[in-house]
Amino acid sequence: MHTEIPRYDADVVVIGGSYAGLSAALQLARARRRVLVVDAGVRRNRFAAHSHGFLGQDGRAPGDIAAAGRAEVLAYPTVRWHDGAATGTRADGDGFAVSLADGAAVRARRLVLAVGVEDQLPPIDGLASRWGRSVFHCPYCHGYELGGGRIGVLATSALSHHHAMMLPDWGTVTLFTNGCYAPDAAQREALAARGVAIEPARVERLVDRATVALADGRRVVLDGLFTLSRTQVNGSVAVQLGCAMDEGPMGAYLRTDAIKETSVPGVFACGDAARAAGSIAFAVGDGVQAGVGAHQSLLSR
Repeated sequence: MHTEIPRYDADVVVIGGSYAGLSAALQLARARRRVLVVDAGVRRNRFAAHSHGFLGQDGRAPGDIAAAGRAEVLAYPTVRWHDGAATGTRADGDGFAVSLADGAAVRARRLVLAVGVEDQLPPIDGLASRWGRSVFHCPYCHGYELGGGRIGVLATSALSHHHAMMLPDWGTVTLFTNGCYAPDAAQREALAARGVAIEPARVERLVDRATVALADGRRVVLDGLFTLSRTQVNGSVAVQLGCAMDEGPMGAYLRTDAIKETSVPGVFACGDAARAAGSIAFAVGDGVQAGVGAHQSLLSR
């Protein structure tokens, strides 16, 4: 008996199984499309104990949110899951071929890139080990829990001025310029009006919870420190496909249109890799749009 071989292994391969990828996969699963989620298991917020600012999940552990989302998506019979990295992507006829780290390969009609980003931190001794615990980047995600206490802003560029102007709503702020920029007269006046102290001495290292040790021997005790990381899109799959990038204030991200399609037809992107800045809430909304966009593109191409 002749059995026809299916043209595609999946309608859509979603690369990245964190919040944006799960959200995209859910929309596609509910449209009864065959979906493969490929997940390397490296969430950006894996260092944080609690997530905040996401309605209905405020204060919950980030890993628990992701695990619950995975269970919801896998409850749909058309969804498969692959634990491991996607190592290669290329156009293949009117679809795409995806190579996996274990040597397997899959073909799909559409791709959704939810690959996330890597935070590149200032090279300050003791900073990386405190990332997500007492060193943060998002005031909306972590500021409230500092209880109006002592907050530092470690400058990485002139953009840190905006960071320092925001944070007095969450506590008493000291801006450590650390040789990265010198506020002009107008900026100093604005910072003073917000009650921000400016510390020009070089930051040598972090100790204790978030205490800043200065090169001149002084120590500034803090309850939390904020800094702006540089971000880099994870992996090489977007580059292999030739997806265009835009330069944001904290790093390059994937260019997408109103339905989250990249510059490569049939390839959609969502989450932190496709936004100038992100959070779980932003990622989930982005994933909805990418999943809907990918589904609707299947109807007409």
